[in-house]
Amino acid sequence: MPLNQKISVKFIIMPPVNLENIVVELLLKNIKNIHIRIYPPLGRVRVSAPRRMNLEKIRNFISSKLSWIKEQQSKILSRKWQAPQEYKTGESHYFFGQKYLLEVIEVNKKPHVKIANETLILQVRPRASKKQKQLVLQEFYRLRLKEIAAQMIRKFEVEMKVEVKELGVKKMKTRWGTCNPRAKRIWINLELAKSPLECLEHIVVHEMVHLLARKHDAKFFGYMDQFLPQWKEYKKMLNPDPSLEI
Repeated sequence: MPLNQKISVKFIIMPPVNLENIVVELLLKNIKNIHIRIYPPLGRVRVSAPRRMNLEKIRNFISSKLSWIKEQQSKILSRKWQAPQEYKTGESHYFFGQKYLLEVIEVNKKPHVKIANETLILQVRPRASKKQKQLVLQEFYRLRLKEIAAQMIRKFEVEMKVEVKELGVKKMKTRWGTCNPRAKRIWINLELAKSPLECLEHIVVHEMVHLLARKHDAKFFGYMDQFLPQWKEYKKMLNPDPSLEI
């Protein structure tokens, strides 16, 4: 590496903050606002704060949110976490909020997925691995999710008088969706294929509103109230995972 080449540091790891026996991991990043994430399954807390923010101010902010943090931790700890999927017949899988029993059929034909009544039929080739079965089901989720999201986008493009030039679906660890206003590009989380359609509509509208208002300010939420008056109720339906943001 040349001696004059600058090294970009994305974040600084600070010593943990301990408040009322709650250990909070602290990162300083090139961001404008403080973000709190609480991770399952044990309720680990991480705070990301602007690099130039005074540490005492950060501690005061965390203190002001302790009740909320404890509430979210209680929700996480009381949740019955689903065992890792093995993609075997008889498992329960969710598709747009509805529970289906998985039926795996091994046949020497092209893999595909179909729904019959309350059964999710996964057709794979003989001796397909768990990973191969997972990929077939994820591709089914991705295609259906993108198809329905595109329909929603076309509807709200007319109402909002905006244009979305690109829509993508991918697995995201910390976001339900993202929007690049300059490129007019929206990405949505693959996990939304498991949630009710109202949740997908909420995320689609949320990201599209960013084409009108980039920040989560009064203007932004005014647009949310205008184009999707029920958005607060839909947000609650997301089976909220505090580690995921919008």
